[in-house]
Amino acid sequence: MKKNRLLLLSLSAGLALSAAGCGSSGGEKETAASAGATAAATGTTAPSSGPKPELRALSIWMKDDYNTYPVAKVIEEKTGYKVKYDMLPADKADDKLNLLISSAEPYDSITIGGNKALYADYAKKGALVDLGPLIEKYGPNIKASISEETFNAVKVDGKIYALPMRAVEFSSTSLMVRKDWLDKLGLQMPTTVDEFTAMLKAFKEKDPGGNGDKNAPMTINGASPIIENLIGAFGMPNGWSALDGKLVPRPLHPGFKDYMAYVADLYKQGLLDKEFAVNKDATMKEKFTSGKAGVIVLNWADIPTIGDALNKNFPNAKFAYLPILKGKDGKGGLNANSGFDRITFIPKASKHPEDAIKWMNAKLEKETFKEIAIGVEGKHYTFKDGLYTPILPIFTDERNQANNFLTGMDEKNYPTYWQARVQKDARLFEGWSYLNKVMPKEMRTPDPLGVAPVLPTFSKENAQLNQLLNDYAVKVIVGEEPLSSVETFANKYKQAGGEASYKEINDWYTTKK
Repeated sequence: MKKNRLLLLSLSAGLALSAAGCGSSGGEKETAASAGATAAATGTTAPSSGPKPELRALSIWMKDDYNTYPVAKVIEEKTGYKVKYDMLPADKADDKLNLLISSAEPYDSITIGGNKALYADYAKKGALVDLGPLIEKYGPNIKASISEETFNAVKVDGKIYALPMRAVEFSSTSLMVRKDWLDKLGLQMPTTVDEFTAMLKAFKEKDPGGNGDKNAPMTINGASPIIENLIGAFGMPNGWSALDGKLVPRPLHPGFKDYMAYVADLYKQGLLDKEFAVNKDATMKEKFTSGKAGVIVLNWADIPTIGDALNKNFPNAKFAYLPILKGKDGKGGLNANSGFDRITFIPKASKHPEDAIKWMNAKLEKETFKEIAIGVEGKHYTFKDGLYTPILPIFTDERNQANNFLTGMDEKNYPTYWQARVQKDARLFEGWSYLNKVMPKEMRTPDPLGVAPVLPTFSKENAQLNQLLNDYAVKVIVGEEPLSSVETFANKYKQAGGEASYKEINDWYTTKK
């Protein structure tokens, strides 16, 4: 977040220059941008006349060209708007976006991931169009599709500057184990932390992978020392967890020291990969698929890739998610996504803010939205007993990346439509179903801050506080910091913004309750 703040310090100056619209060889472009900005800011954009204008849309990176992907043609046919799509880079997307916003590039629609902090910064800097008046006038489908709760969560100073797209609430990441290793050793799936430890010891001592000293019972990504599923056994499935009527961050939670002690002991015993601190995500996965590790942390979306690589090396290999592990007091839980998958806004530099809202509204007409999201019944999917099942391979070819074209969603129906996406691969569906259908619902804990309103202090400090936590946790696990330093770290965390965030969050949480 510090980097974003520094870049955004120049944002006001960039906007001022574009509004002045003089003293530059690009004066014509700047004048047009500022004219659109002025009209949009006042909500008095003149009605379009004649043919619909071509719109410019910027969205997150995807592997295919937006302009030639089949969904683009569907949207054009259904809405009547031709759109020129650009995408942000896969790496350092925020840096690129900061540059485009500060230079008043006249996009009519910009869609980012669920980064409310970045979006709120733009809104507070005066870089975005207030969408409230436009939605009231031109957005009946938008109002029917997106709930008041959702809109409240993205309001900045009481105004709506974006169309939010809520994430479908599901658990996505947990511990994956080599099931054939368990079978080889005659072991059952562990259900408690103690049984989990015993399983790792068996992997180390009995070497079911046949790697000798190169074997790592468990490996993780060095950037993610907070281990999903395991952390829930210590009462902290989310970054902020409910405790005695308050929301408490992990470093201030009484279970944090116990968690750190446990993982540090795994490392000391050689049950956690000695090289984990330098592991990238790809390194962790390679160790699992090459047979050097028996347990990793895995998102269900990665199951097909992991499965293909593993079975190429070991044709008879089997893998499966572990059950929810319970701690000594019976606690256990898995984080469930909550919050926003996408956020779409209109920059002040837009030349066609009114048409942009009309376009987004047309996309949310009920049947149009469904066709954009999952295609045509009988061609892209079948529907039986309340279940949408994809027809392959055409669904993958023509709708696999359809979610990147959404600018808001039909909140009532999309979670059902969406399930067609996880049936593209039987292994994928099996993994998703285990985490979200087989495991008891009460063991999945939605992030309590997922649909919180924009909280300025928390938004500003959260990224650096998470980095502070991760850096410290790695040091404790590898023995560079003593376990006795946990209390000292808690004070450092508070002083770095944790205490101010705690107050802000709980002022809201008390009201919510």
